[in-house]
Amino acid sequence: MNGRCISGSPLGLSGGLALLLLTGCVPKPDLVAAPPSKAVAAPVRAPVGAPQMPMATAVPRALLPDAISGPPVGLDSAITALGSGFNGTVGIAVRDVQAGWTVAYNGGLAFPQQSVSKLWVAITLLDAVDRGELSLDEQLLIGPRDFTVFHQPIRALVGAGGYRTSYRSLLSLAMTQSDNTANDLLLRRAGGPDAVRAMFLRKGLAGIAFGPGERLLQSRIAGLEWRPEYALGGAFYQARAALPMQVRSEAMRRYLADPMDGAQPVGIVAALSRLRRGELLSIASTHYLLGLMSSSRTGPQRLRGGLSPDWSFAHKTGTGQELGGLATGYNDVGLLTSPDGRSYAVAVMIGSTRRGIPERQRLMQDVTRAVIARSIRPAYATAIGG
Repeated sequence: MNGRCISGSPLGLSGGLALLLLTGCVPKPDLVAAPPSKAVAAPVRAPVGAPQMPMATAVPRALLPDAISGPPVGLDSAITALGSGFNGTVGIAVRDVQAGWTVAYNGGLAFPQQSVSKLWVAITLLDAVDRGELSLDEQLLIGPRDFTVFHQPIRALVGAGGYRTSYRSLLSLAMTQSDNTANDLLLRRAGGPDAVRAMFLRKGLAGIAFGPGERLLQSRIAGLEWRPEYALGGAFYQARAALPMQVRSEAMRRYLADPMDGAQPVGIVAALSRLRRGELLSIASTHYLLGLMSSSRTGPQRLRGGLSPDWSFAHKTGTGQELGGLATGYNDVGLLTSPDGRSYAVAVMIGSTRRGIPERQRLMQDVTRAVIARSIRPAYATAIGG
């Protein structure tokens, strides 16, 4: 699907990740306010110093000018031009959180998520907190056998006697520094991959798949079968380097053709919009998670690099393995919020490319700039008396 304007949620997937068939832009029904906060057995406290994003405020439909029932003039063509002009496989989606319209380029195709999937682990965990099934203040002892692969800052804190911490701290590491070991431990406590998939069904989130967990995902992409010893030292890198290039290339080809952690950009922006509207978690958990996403240290020159003054951004990045100069799973997804409080869910997912990091980042920055430049702030501000 190239440069299509759509309305509503993406279709569910059947037989794996199917292509999304979408039709013209249709105005969304009347907006409703976010649901009241659920009772939270174990209150979720905002992290000290974390910025708080205000919840999106629904504006009565009668106050909204006709201009904001659909995308701003030129945004659809701008997104199409950016996507088609990039040398690589890319999907882009933008959704207005309040009005509900979506514009997309390749928005219904499945792209590797990589660490974007940490967002779904966080939602699954916080949903369990909201239902009183666990507390973020529970303690656990981490040892070397808990390590995963690639980026894991927590590894430096684990000594011979282990490292004691809380799930609250692990959630912060996973969402702000994209720590793979922290995320794997959160996933384990939340109930594993099946618990995340059950959350998708329970919340009605379509167009998003969840993989087998960091260890199995990354080893299969590399052409390996996971072994416990790969978590120690540089064993994973050594085993991967010892594989014939043909084995690695075939494993990568299979992954890109049908990513086990694949997601549609339109599915991701639909989920982000519902998160922002307070429809996935309690109000306390929603604020907490958006605060962590606002504090993310990863990808400062991706979507965030195109921000204008006074706009804010809460996001999650993802970065996949590279092989023979082919970069994969280079992503950024998040929520852009204007000075007047209007929010846009944005997803840019680069499935594969041989272009360098500066060019990939420039694409993402240009998407941010396109949304901001064509935002409907003047009409919206007038409608609400701003």
